[in-house]
Amino acid sequence: MKFSVIIPVYNRPEELKELLLSLAKQSLTAFEVVVIEDGSSIDSSEIINEFSSQLDIQYLPQANTGQGFARNNGMKIANGDYFVILDSDVLLPRDYLHNLSKAIQDRKLDAFGGPDAAAADFSDLQKAMDFAMTSVWTTGGIRGKMKDPSKYQARGFNMGVSKTVFEVTGGFADPNQGEDIEWSIRIKNAGFKLELVREAYVYHKRKNTLFSFAKQAFSFGRNRVNVSRFHPGAIKLVHWLPTAFLLFSLSIPVFYFLNNTLFQISIGLFLVWSIGVLVSSSSQYNSLKIGLLSWLTSMSQLCSYGLGLPLEVFRKLVKG
Repeated sequence: MKFSVIIPVYNRPEELKELLLSLAKQSLTAFEVVVIEDGSSIDSSEIINEFSSQLDIQYLPQANTGQGFARNNGMKIANGDYFVILDSDVLLPRDYLHNLSKAIQDRKLDAFGGPDAAAADFSDLQKAMDFAMTSVWTTGGIRGKMKDPSKYQARGFNMGVSKTVFEVTGGFADPNQGEDIEWSIRIKNAGFKLELVREAYVYHKRKNTLFSFAKQAFSFGRNRVNVSRFHPGAIKLVHWLPTAFLLFSLSIPVFYFLNNTLFQISIGLFLVWSIGVLVSSSSQYNSLKIGLLSWLTSMSQLCSYGLGLPLEVFRKLVKG
């Protein structure tokens, strides 16, 4: 089995360099790298040249198409049996490809998705953002901690398919806005086996500020509605839970003026959730500071997603 690692990049040569360095250290060496320069004004040609003697690299500069279509173009020229799709802001543990190869062969997978984690040397904010995106207190663990791996919908920062899957399904149908979720649904509908591979995790080195993190979560909520254009049943009850959390949070000060009993119940529930986040994150990272930051990022993630989904549903209804 040979892997083709597909990496779209846009104005992030130094970020790409870190990822290529982690690829050069992989214990499994049967792979090539396909870098798609998606209309960047700051290209990565010097970085590609730097690693050309260490890695088997194809470099495809192109006009900007968006990450989904850029990945498609990379897969069209790839030579591997399996395509591993990564965002440029991830780093790979040394045995990533080895663990992935074993899982694919042992479980006879046609496609896969892997979780993300925070490396020990990440900043406190990066660790807090990772907590907000992966904790059962926020996303419910749907990004990598679910009990049934067959229910996983792969995310574009860390996913992969066999060459056959790409040829049959045609790849991404949208350049962005939930394109990974849409393709995951279509892959399963076509009868292919796509599952979560917990061992194939990546270190997701997000460059976000708190504001850009909230903005990204808002986009994720909107993206779920975009996916429903292709798959009408894509929005399920679980996707409305962040909206319910947002409405619940906003209702607390209202209850203070209207009903003391409801106020006490709601503030109690909110404190239980807040303490759960604080204790869970602080113990995970052995840092109260990261615990406090995780409360901020968790509030931001839930409320922003919870706002983005209904606003996009409303916009879609107005447009007809």
